[in-house]
Amino acid sequence: MNIHASIPATDFAAVKTKQQAAWTSGDYAIVGTTLQIVGETLCEAVDLRANHRVLDVAAGNGNASLAAARRFADVVSTDYVGTLLERGRERAMAERLPIIFQEADAENLPFDDDSFDVVLSTFGVMFTPNQEQAAKELARVCLRGGKIGLASWTPESFIGRIFKTIGKYMPPAPGMKSPAFWGNRPHIENLFGNVGVIKSQTHDFMMRYRSPDHWLQIFRNYYGPVLKTFAALDEQGKAGLEADIRALIAEFNVAKDGTAVIRSEYLEVVIAKNV
Repeated sequence: MNIHASIPATDFAAVKTKQQAAWTSGDYAIVGTTLQIVGETLCEAVDLRANHRVLDVAAGNGNASLAAARRFADVVSTDYVGTLLERGRERAMAERLPIIFQEADAENLPFDDDSFDVVLSTFGVMFTPNQEQAAKELARVCLRGGKIGLASWTPESFIGRIFKTIGKYMPPAPGMKSPAFWGNRPHIENLFGNVGVIKSQTHDFMMRYRSPDHWLQIFRNYYGPVLKTFAALDEQGKAGLEADIRALIAEFNVAKDGTAVIRSEYLEVVIAKNV
């Protein structure tokens, strides 16, 4: 008997449509701008050089794109949500940074093999439904001898736990892997082990907000996955989700003065592609 016969195949296209709707809702850029330091740190980790050809995948509002352009790289910033690219374009115009913005699906990048010296993604490609396909695309467009740099929330982090909590109220589609798997070193080795040499280290990102209430207000109104989950629940479900999130904030908040300084661990990965 085939024990897998009753397990339905994941409908990646349907998942992607829902994801696009989630990220288009609210205004992720309000959250995204607070993560700018991660893009700067990742550019240093890959030892980015001026004139490098750089692709930022699932760029959101452009943190890594801006960081690379500030180092005089030639940058293409991509995302499958056009409104997020508009936010990145506004930021680039304000700083007079010559970045190319282009809508693109991380699982089907519209670029030739070996097109970029450096391929980056900060808290972006980790949300792709088909993780194996996305990893193949990152490796494909990266030049032989080039580097892939990633920053992804770990499963044990505050945001990783938020994903898990959301999953209690809105279970993922059958067969879907958690985005936080990208923050797990063994999973990265499974995805990229034959691509090149992998180096990784964890960092703590400190989310700094006026108060726990302020964090909840911002994420409930502007962070697509949280916004959409609350919107889909009845009043009892909303109350339960809020209580669970507040408990997580209390667990990870290191501030003692009424503000919120929430530690969330992420995995920084640098893959040096084989020559």
